Amino acid sequence: MSNPLGLWRRWWARRQQRYAPYLFISPFYILFFAFGLFPIGFSLVLSFHSWRAVGGLETMRWIGLENYRFLLTDPWFWQSLGNTLVLLVISGLPQHLIALPLAFLLNRRLPPRLRHLYSASYFFPYITSTVAISLVFGTIFGLHYGILNQLLEYLASAPWSRWLFGWLEGYLPINWLGKAVYIKPAIAIVVLWHWFGWNTILYLAGLQTIPREVFEAAKVDGANVWHEFWHISLPLLRPIIFFAVTMTIIGNMQLFDEPFILTGGTGGPGRAGMTVAIYLYRTAFEWTQMGVAAAMSWLLFVSIGVLSLLNYLLLGRAALARRGEE
Repeated sequence: MSNPLGLWRRWWARRQQRYAPYLFISPFYILFFAFGLFPIGFSLVLSFHSWRAVGGLETMRWIGLENYRFLLTDPWFWQSLGNTLVLLVISGLPQHLIALPLAFLLNRRLPPRLRHLYSASYFFPYITSTVAISLVFGTIFGLHYGILNQLLEYLASAPWSRWLFGWLEGYLPINWLGKAVYIKPAIAIVVLWHWFGWNTILYLAGLQTIPREVFEAAKVDGANVWHEFWHISLPLLRPIIFFAVTMTIIGNMQLFDEPFILTGGTGGPGRAGMTVAIYLYRTAFEWTQMGVAAAMSWLLFVSIGVLSLLNYLLLGRAALARRGEE
């Protein structure tokens, strides 16, 4: 006669072998569902409702596409989207125009020890708190006592630089954060300074994967530094460029911290610095129109998807084709 305790132990051992792996990985799925999948689904449902969160879930009212119709005819939404796209162009594009040649020079002209030192110095802004950076630059952009205006006034009056900067005298001091025309350049400077180091490190890592023999063979054929950069580095870096530009699009379309702090959370005069993310925040938490804010988040998602698709058509397809050839 078999031992009931032994049978139970064997049955429990088989259950442990079958279900223990699922038990161990379950925390990830529980957290993902609770803090990832559920909020996404709830925001999609919420975008078709009118709801003020202070009233509780029982105050949710189905209104269909009314939130989307409102946003598509809302001048503030279109202005915030336009501001975001302008900031993407004037802060996102220069990041790569600076980072790519800088990474090439670091990779080709510096010994490894100095290269690591310079790479770390360029990476410091990225790991610095965005709030701290924005507060410091808010002081730099000060009207009368800001370092930037002091520097420009010196350059405009100094004899050795007057020929180049003298025309600025009629515009100084510049009210960087108090006039609509200057707010976007001020925000772009902060974003550029904060993020170009990240792209520099990214491109430097990509350049270090290119075999040294390729450059040596090009030198034997008479290639100079420009030829190496234009005909070797750029074509081989296309997958990295595609990834970096995609990350820039995603990040800049959700730009929030820098303009929020620099403009005091309002977008500045004439809402010139109000991005879609700031407008979404104000709609949800100042005006408590949660349904409109949820619809705005999905329109922002669609905008990012369209821009990412355009980036794929411009850069990604060529990068994937080159990788297929290799």
